[in-house]
Amino acid sequence: MLQTLLFKFSAADQSVELFSKLVGEHEAYLRIGTGIIELIASILLFRPKTIWLGAFLTLGVMTGAILGHITIIGINHNNDHGLLFGAAVYIFLIAGYLLFKEKDQIPFLGNKRNKKNL
Repeated sequence: MLQTLLFKFSAADQSVELFSKLVGEHEAYLRIGTGIIELIASILLFRPKTIWLGAFLTLGVMTGAILGHITIIGINHNNDHGLLFGAAVYIFLIAGYLLFKEKDQIPFLGNKRNKKNL
């Protein structure tokens, strides 16, 4: 995710074209908004106490990316042989694994271990 931020924030041609397919002339709002959410998720993934939240945000963003590829963009975008789509699926799976692995850290699930430590 971090790797794509430069392309999103610098308005690289490929990024602008991809987001234009999704929302037309208002692509900058979605492109930069998605970049901000991905940046926040990435930072949260590096903090041990917030890995679960970063993984949760990542699942949401990647769900949108996967659905966008399946419905509008297409799996093979700009002859990339499905690389962007595959990366979104791969990141989605890793985020799902991290969320499952860190489920004991999620406060609103009412984990008994977390309540004892309070």
